[in-house]
Amino acid sequence: MKLPLGCYAVDTGTGKLGIVMGYEGPYVQLRPYGGGREWDVRPDTVRRATPAERLSVATAYANARSRGEVP
Repeated sequence: MKLPLGCYAVDTGTGKLGIVMGYEGPYVQLRPYGGGREWDVRPDTVRRATPAERLSVATAYANARSRGEVP
């Protein structure tokens, strides 16, 4: 299943959540929530994030931002 660009996805190999930015060769390119360097994931190790996972990462990012840990 090809995930649409801009959707939230989980790299099941690392457990990291990212946003689908594109496809390069056989890989899905994910970017961390809040920005940062993209990483490549094999399509068989990526799945769509659940609403709970999206909320969790958004809350963690907002908290880190309020502490001044991220711009």
